[in-house]
Amino acid sequence: MQFEVFTLLPEVFPSYLETSILKRARERGLIHVNVHNIRDYTHDKHHTTDDTPYGGGGGMVMKPEPVFEAIESVMGRLAAPQPTGKPDSNIPIILLTPQGRVFNQSIATELSKHPRIVLLCGRYEGIDERIRENLVTDEISIGDYVLTGGELPALILIDAVARLLPNVLGDPTGAEDDSHAMGLLEYPHYTRPPEYRGWKVPEVLLSGDHGKIDKWRRQQALERTLRKRPDMIEKADLSKEDLKFIESLKPKVD
Repeated sequence: MQFEVFTLLPEVFPSYLETSILKRARERGLIHVNVHNIRDYTHDKHHTTDDTPYGGGGGMVMKPEPVFEAIESVMGRLAAPQPTGKPDSNIPIILLTPQGRVFNQSIATELSKHPRIVLLCGRYEGIDERIRENLVTDEISIGDYVLTGGELPALILIDAVARLLPNVLGDPTGAEDDSHAMGLLEYPHYTRPPEYRGWKVPEVLLSGDHGKIDKWRRQQALERTLRKRPDMIEKADLSKEDLKFIESLKPKVD
């Protein structure tokens, strides 16, 4: 998969992309992350990318010219506006913005099906609305709060989507067991030593009985989700056995 990132702060990205799972995925050619500096597509000596808003008000607004030129230069005709007002392409051109749909595991899975994704990092007070109306095809937020720019959200999206790609994780089923991936919070994890300061690892995990271990993990995930995120239980795909177990927990939780 290929990520095309357009930003005013390209220096933000290398340190995170050069570590851990993302570094290995890039070295193995499983993902490619190309970071483009929008300032390189300006035509004045000051490399101006923002200006004051028409109608007055505080803050600065990202200008349309460098953004359009940057994305169209890299993406070519795929990003050129059509008579419909949107680029004629199945490649998502995503604006990271508080106004977008809130990012979750389902959206990460949706985006992982695309071979190439464009990420536009906003800055300042916002972007010229003509970018939103005529270039961007999707808008994504990482939560109901405001950041100084779209760079951190872009990294979060890259990380979440990359984990879902084949062979990126060492464990082929690792992404399936993560919190939210299975619709529940993840079960507790333990490792050596079997006892530390009097705190013991649950016996079932030392039993070698994988059927019992799977059942214990499922029940722990159900109980943890019911306690911490009961809203997720309502949306989860639950079996009759799951529902029966949840009913047995309700007196404790309530």
